[in-house]
Amino acid sequence: MKLPFAQIDAFADRPFTGNPAAVMPLNAWLADDLLQRIAEENNLAETAFFLPDASGEADYELRWFTPAVEVALCGHATLASGHFVLGADSTKERVTFRTRQSGVLEVRRDGEGYAMALPAYPPEPAPNADLLRALGIDTGETLHHPRGYDLTVLESAEAVLALTPDFRALAALGDTLNIVTASGRDTDVISRVFAPAAGIDEDPVTGSAHSVLTPYWAKRLGRESFSAYQASQRGGHVACTLAGDRAILGGKCVTVIEGEFTL
Repeated sequence: MKLPFAQIDAFADRPFTGNPAAVMPLNAWLADDLLQRIAEENNLAETAFFLPDASGEADYELRWFTPAVEVALCGHATLASGHFVLGADSTKERVTFRTRQSGVLEVRRDGEGYAMALPAYPPEPAPNADLLRALGIDTGETLHHPRGYDLTVLESAEAVLALTPDFRALAALGDTLNIVTASGRDTDVISRVFAPAAGIDEDPVTGSAHSVLTPYWAKRLGRESFSAYQASQRGGHVACTLAGDRAILGGKCVTVIEGEFTL
């Protein structure tokens, strides 16, 4: 069996930046354990699988797998999937994806890039001394969203950049996405994101983290739109806008590999 395959750098304006995702269109779902093994073989933060949506709710049904687990929401691989679909059809302005745990998501053209609509997840204060210790810091504001997100707010961009987390300790706290943020230097907001329990110590650029960052910073900054930078080794910029219960995230994509996956 041969499956189409593309590797796409999302939230990137040139190769080797942003977050790479594998995108694999299917005609029918393969067994879950096989999808997981394919994602493990790809060894990227996420592999996105999608096929035409038979329900009529959206254009496609979409699922995402890390090398270790299936996840409830992945932003960068959704953006990459939108890039894959829209790049193949210049007449198409938008594409929708029905997901199993996060509703219907949309990617539409926006200038030279794309705008993606994800759910907005406002976090609530939740003191967490264990999280601070695992991050290797003494103080910080900690918040939580029950969909599996922990947000830690620090006093400066320099403090975010200086973090050296204990990944084993973070993983022991549970399968949550650990987001650390502060006011930025060249952008309004800076962040880093850690997910060791999902097999990813530090994620390069995390769309779903900005589902949490967007409502938090929109409220704190007193405006709906702001610029964000995720300060991983690869790094990536995200334009963020809060629109009701949706986080609208803007970014570009670059296709770096196209081919076939052979089973």
